[in-house]
Amino acid sequence: MQAYLDQIGLFIEINQAWAGPVVFLLAFGESLLVLGILMPATALLLFTGGLVGSGLVSPMTVLLWGIAGAVAGDAVSFWMGRWVGPTILRWRLVKRHRPTVARARLFFYRYGFLSIFVGRFLGPIRSTIPTVAGVMGMSQWRFQLANVLSAIVWVPLMLLPGYLAAKSIYLAKHASQLMLYVGGGLTIVIGVLLLYLLTRQRKTAQARGKGREHKDRHKEIT
Repeated sequence: MQAYLDQIGLFIEINQAWAGPVVFLLAFGESLLVLGILMPATALLLFTGGLVGSGLVSPMTVLLWGIAGAVAGDAVSFWMGRWVGPTILRWRLVKRHRPTVARARLFFYRYGFLSIFVGRFLGPIRSTIPTVAGVMGMSQWRFQLANVLSAIVWVPLMLLPGYLAAKSIYLAKHASQLMLYVGGGLTIVIGVLLLYLLTRQRKTAQARGKGREHKDRHKEIT
């Protein structure tokens, strides 16, 4: 699995024009029933955030594609629950994750609308809450409102750690270069000032010497 993730990350880094569609698929899969449990897309979203922070990928492109993928994934899971009904919770693939489904159902019973929004940020039940909401007959507009709002918040938060890490490395690298330039500039300025002071001191000493010679000659004449 790790090798698979590394290949996707390398693909995004090399084919930056495809970063948006790839992020769409990652966010879509992360939000889809069952697949979201099996698909560790979080690490790749963090990696993509690092590419954004490094300036290799457009932040707006990644954000828009990511939000669209997250919204689409939850919407598909919701409609699967709506169309199939309670039977979907007895599917073999779903039954393998009974504890997760049970937690999702309990969470939805307790919090309703809020569970759709908050559930997006709870990894184990993220991909099952929308299906449970569909099975339980939650109204379309209430679900989609929570779906869109949570996606708008979730995607930036997934990208943020990688973005900040890349920015800190960038700033540290350029801070060292800046310190080198400042240090070099200060050395040159100090050197010029010292040279100026030495030259001025030398001229002053020469002027004083000539003044003394003039006074001595004046005394000899008088």
